[in-house]
Amino acid sequence: MVNRDRMVEEFLQLIAVPSLSKRERAFAEEVKRRLVALGLDVQEDEAGAAIGGDANNVIAHLPATDPSLPCLLLNAHLDTVTPGESIKATMDGDRIVSDGSTIVAADDKCGVAVILEVLRVLKEEPVAHGGLDVVLTVAEEIGLMGAKHLDWSKVRAQMGYVMDGGETQASITIAAPYANKVNFVVRGKAAHAGVCPEKGVNAIQVAARGIASMRLGRLDDETTANIGVIRGGEAPNIVPERCEVYGEARSHQEAKLRAQTDHMVKAMQGAAREAGAEVEIDLRRDYNGFRLGPEEPVVALASEALRELGFEPTFHVGGGGSDANIFNEHGLPAVILS
Repeated sequence: MVNRDRMVEEFLQLIAVPSLSKRERAFAEEVKRRLVALGLDVQEDEAGAAIGGDANNVIAHLPATDPSLPCLLLNAHLDTVTPGESIKATMDGDRIVSDGSTIVAADDKCGVAVILEVLRVLKEEPVAHGGLDVVLTVAEEIGLMGAKHLDWSKVRAQMGYVMDGGETQASITIAAPYANKVNFVVRGKAAHAGVCPEKGVNAIQVAARGIASMRLGRLDDETTANIGVIRGGEAPNIVPERCEVYGEARSHQEAKLRAQTDHMVKAMQGAAREAGAEVEIDLRRDYNGFRLGPEEPVVALASEALRELGFEPTFHVGGGGSDANIFNEHGLPAVILS
């Protein structure tokens, strides 16, 4: 049986080890130590070098007790967002909360703790199971970078479960969107802002006009778009000649994603053309979407397990990207569990 108190205590121990994106080494070592103690064969790949981080993906394997059962992948990510150092967590009833100065790091050390508890139960009880691949990725929070650089030669699983869901219990995320990065560099012309501003072309103003003409936010129930970062200018008395703009678009339909991306590009190009500026466009696919039906084995198996535990599963269509997007793109069916 799952030991709730043990799992909570382990989670509290895990969040004491910081693991910001690309700085996960100490946490990776701690988790590896625990996996080895549970009898798993533990390896790393070389993702860290590929992404400029200090840690690699951790990949561990537990042999099957019943080889007729499918080999499953259990996934969580090692990294957290900021502020994620010196976390002070306490129990508030049945909730774990931080003191407000940091995150609590449930995303995704909660997932790591769940996987470790599953492995402890399998070690303690005679539960028949197929092989298990535990894949703990780095740098998920900054673009699914660990999963994108996973060494698939070390993975044997036939389907996967990503422990990175939300607050809704017994929810299975069976779909997630496609996403494009939409980045711009607007180039204007520098001039002294007080002596001869008319000789300049203000790159920030051009970018602002382009952004103002874009449709952003929630566009429909399948499509969103956002401009998240703007950088430009050198001093208040200089007409800025350069402005960088970083955005994204997401949709569950590739045609809608393509249309929204084209719209954003044309909006910025039009603003630059009107002002006599130039614009460089960096457009790339961030990740591909997926959609799995309830009849898919990976969904049906999770649904059956939830019903055996007394829960009626609900199916969720997600709006964010996760390692599940990369696994499905690679051909490994995977869903996100809450």
